[in-house]
Amino acid sequence: MYASNDTNTDDSHSLLIRGGFLRPAHSGVFHLLPLGLRVQNKLESLIDKHMRSIGASKLSLSSITTEELWKQSGRYSSNSELLRIDDRRKSNFLLSPTHEEEITSLVASIVRSYKQLPLRLYQTGRKYRDERRPRQGLLRAKEFMMKDLYTFDCNHEDALKTYEEVRKAYNNLFDELKIPYLVADADSGNMGGKLSHEYHFVSPKGEDNVWRCQSCNYVANEELVEKKTIEHAAPLGHPPLLFKGISTDRTTAINIRVPRPPNVPANENPSWSRASEFLNLHAVKRTGVDIDAGIESETLSSLLLKTTSSIDINDQSLTDSTTTSSSPTYDLTPIKRDDPCPRCDSGKLRVSKAIEVGHTFHLGTRYSTPLSALVAGPNNQQPSAMHMGCHGIGVSRLIGSIASMMAHENGLHWPRVIAPFEVVVITTKEVSEENNMEVYDALAAQGDIDVVLDDRKAQKGMPWRMKDADLIGYPVKVILGKSWRENSEGREKREVEVQCPRLDVKKKVKVEQLKSEVSDLLDRL
Repeated sequence: MYASNDTNTDDSHSLLIRGGFLRPAHSGVFHLLPLGLRVQNKLESLIDKHMRSIGASKLSLSSITTEELWKQSGRYSSNSELLRIDDRRKSNFLLSPTHEEEITSLVASIVRSYKQLPLRLYQTGRKYRDERRPRQGLLRAKEFMMKDLYTFDCNHEDALKTYEEVRKAYNNLFDELKIPYLVADADSGNMGGKLSHEYHFVSPKGEDNVWRCQSCNYVANEELVEKKTIEHAAPLGHPPLLFKGISTDRTTAINIRVPRPPNVPANENPSWSRASEFLNLHAVKRTGVDIDAGIESETLSSLLLKTTSSIDINDQSLTDSTTTSSSPTYDLTPIKRDDPCPRCDSGKLRVSKAIEVGHTFHLGTRYSTPLSALVAGPNNQQPSAMHMGCHGIGVSRLIGSIASMMAHENGLHWPRVIAPFEVVVITTKEVSEENNMEVYDALAAQGDIDVVLDDRKAQKGMPWRMKDADLIGYPVKVILGKSWRENSEGREKREVEVQCPRLDVKKKVKVEQLKSEVSDLLDRL
C-alpha cells in the first residue's frame, strides 16, 4: 500500500489543475474537466458496486429543499452554513447540504407497513454549503459531490444489523482503494443519534485530530476519545483552577474545577481563551451541560449576576477538600500523548492529523418522529417511527484527499481502480499510425484494460509527453521509443518499454508479451 507523504495539500491541488483534472470557477467552486470526470465516474462506479452488495437502490433527489422541512426536524438555523434561494415568491428554498429531511419526507409518503422494510436508498449528487472560508481545493468547498445512503428499518435491532452491514461495505470499499485508512469512534453532532464512525486518511494537512492506541485497535476522534481513569488526589497547596461559564439559555451559572498544574501560580486563573490547555472541552460537553464558552469575560460577569441556579463540575482527581462532596466528578483534563489507553492494559495514546472522507450514523428516530415517517407493525400494532441510518462518502473530497496522499514531486499517483486511464501508450511522430494502433490494440483487446494512446500532434516531443504522463499519474506507461524505432524492420525483435513508477519497474517487453506483462503489473497495484 502507498503511504502518506508530506506533499503540501495546496501543491496537490495545483497538480490537479496543471494535470487537466479541474479548473476553479469561483471561490470554493470548481469545474471538472474530462480527466477529472473520468476519476469521479470511476469512483462512483466503485461506490455503486459496494452499495449493490447490501441491496441499496440508487435514486436522485432534488438539490432544492425548504426551510419548512428543516424547521420541522429542528435543524434550521438562520446562522448556519445553509445556502438560501430568494425566489420571486419568497418561498424560503435552500440548496441542500444533506438530504435527511427530504428522504424522510419522501419515504413517509410512500411506505406504510413494516412489510415494505428494510429500505436502503442512496444517491451521489451535488451538495452545497455557505462555507465561510473555502480552502484546500476540493477538501473544503462550497459545492461538492457526495454519496449519501439512507436506511430504514422497523425496529432498533434491525437498524443496528443494517448499520453493521453498511460498515462492512464501507471497509470493503476503502480496502479496494489500497490506501491506509482509520475508522474512528465519532460524535454524531447535529446529525443526531449516538452511534457513528468516521473514515479518515492520516495526513499532516488534515483538519481533524484522531487518537489511536499503539497496542490495540482503539481509535476515536477528538470529540469522543477517552483515557484510562487513574485515581489520584490534587497536589496539596495547589488550589484547583476555576473556569466560570453560563448555560446557553443564560439561566444557569457553571463552575468547572480542574487540577492546577505546578507551573501555574496559585493566584492566577487562566481565561477561557486558554481553557483548552487545562480543560477538555469535549469532556465537558459529554457531562450533558450545555455551556456557552464563547462569551467575553466582561459580558459573562454581568450575565452571571442574573442567573437563577448553578452547577459545579469537578475533575475526578480533586479531593473533597477542594470541592463539595455532592458535586459530580469527571475526567476533564486534556488528553496528551502517551496517556494510557482506556481499552487495554499496556497501550499508549497517540494523535494524528487526518482528513475525514466518510461517516456512518445510526440516527434512530431522530428524523422519522418529527417528520411522521411511521409504519404499521405486525399483528395490527399501532404505527411507530421508522429507525434510520445515514451513511456518507465525500466523493469530491475523496478525490482531493487521494491526490494529496499520493502526490509526488513530479505529479500524481492514482489507485488503479479510479485512475483516469490504467495505461498510457506514449509514442512519437516518427512511429507510424499503424504501429501505434498495433500496440494500442494489443492492450485494448477484450476491453479489460483501460488504455489511452497519446498521439497528440503537438510540436513538443517525447520528453514533454513523459513529463505529462507523470503529472497526470497513469499507473502504467508503455513507450514506443528508441528500442522500437531501431528494430522497426525486424518484427520479431521489436520491443516497447514498460514503466510502473509505483512498483519501480522499467523493462523492455516484446509486443506479443505486452498484455500479460501489463496485466500482471496492474494486478499488483
